[in-house]
Amino acid sequence: MTVTRFAPSPTGYLHIGNLRAALFNYLIARKAGGQFILRLDDTDPERSKQEYADQIQRDLEWLGLTWDRFERQSDRLDRYNAASDELRAAGRLYECFETPTELDLKRKKLLNMGKPPVYDRTGLELTEAEKEKLRAERGPGHWRFKLDLERIEWTDGILGDLSIDAASVSDPVLIRGDGQYLYTFASVVDDVDFDVTYIVRGADHVTNTATQIQIMQAFGATPPEFAHHSLLTGPQGEALSKRLGTLALKDLRARGVEPMAILSLMARLGSSDPVELRSSMDELIEGFDISHFGAAPTKFDPEDLFPLTAHHLQSLPYATVAADVKALGVPDEIAEQFWTVVRDNITVKADMADWWHLFRDGAKPAIPLEDRDFVAEALALLPPLPYGADTWATWTNAVKEKTGRKGRALFMPLRLAVTGRAHGPEMADVMPLMRAAPKL
Repeated sequence: MTVTRFAPSPTGYLHIGNLRAALFNYLIARKAGGQFILRLDDTDPERSKQEYADQIQRDLEWLGLTWDRFERQSDRLDRYNAASDELRAAGRLYECFETPTELDLKRKKLLNMGKPPVYDRTGLELTEAEKEKLRAERGPGHWRFKLDLERIEWTDGILGDLSIDAASVSDPVLIRGDGQYLYTFASVVDDVDFDVTYIVRGADHVTNTATQIQIMQAFGATPPEFAHHSLLTGPQGEALSKRLGTLALKDLRARGVEPMAILSLMARLGSSDPVELRSSMDELIEGFDISHFGAAPTKFDPEDLFPLTAHHLQSLPYATVAADVKALGVPDEIAEQFWTVVRDNITVKADMADWWHLFRDGAKPAIPLEDRDFVAEALALLPPLPYGADTWATWTNAVKEKTGRKGRALFMPLRLAVTGRAHGPEMADVMPLMRAAPKL
């Protein structure tokens, strides 16, 4: 069975960059009829917050990315203790005592010598007496995984055949001196225990993947398949990381972006397939193919989400938005008609409020000076409320006959007088919705 997972750290809000991993893993699992796991990587007690954990779940539910299993790493510390003991017994974990400053000096020295800044494995050379002395002086050490110095190879679902020489990579720190298990270790234990078979994540994890493959093999496990998607940039190719704070999913939601707009864009952005608005999750699942994605940085412009949102709203029947319309205070007898008239003239649902305020209270138009006398004369010919489907045609014909105006010179000032807008729905549809008569 195909098993995928999305494993965010609850140290902040989900943003559009996180979503790619969540969505890709979800679509792969659903297309294969498999299982999708949501796992909170919350082993950092200082930075992990419940408010972030709660918002992550709300964001995924809002998007329709439902999970089959939920896990928290903070509930699995005993399992990590046992797994680390297993690696120590196998001689694959060793204790080190260098301070961050000492490690930085080592890195700089190697770089100055033109060598890769790889940890020199000093910790392996320490005797038990030396370790005891260092523990007394500095406290408990941190624990590194001893890599087999060989090439680590796998076929990536996006990047193709990859090969990394373990000798060019530092032995990864898996456990901090304070006992905190780091991502590289806890993630491996979970992926092995939960039988994860496919992992999609960002290209910045490629080196992590190489070391994690060896850690999995040290546990006697077969590594899952991996795919590393490209990283997002801004529309001009600029680093997106500086803007991610404004691209949180909760903020996009607050701006009125619809879930299907986000999902449709992110399910195709960076692939060889055109972006197409989908109407359902089933359509997204059916049309998804991870092999169609490329390695090049992918440009993302949040403004692209708004035309997609508008097109999505235009496709919705009244039943799906009835609660939103009624929440505005639109009377039941015209609620469906209201939606039919305005849906092609909004970008987000919140835009409906402006239209209802117009229909309910009337417009406050800024009529050009040269048209003010004409509009005053025309309004005198407008029949009293309520207006019907034929009111616009009857009125404009009467005004045309009285003033001699026709075409744009006739219709545009009258549209502006009624709606305060130069563009919008057909006026024959607007008039029956008006609850207040226009006035200068």
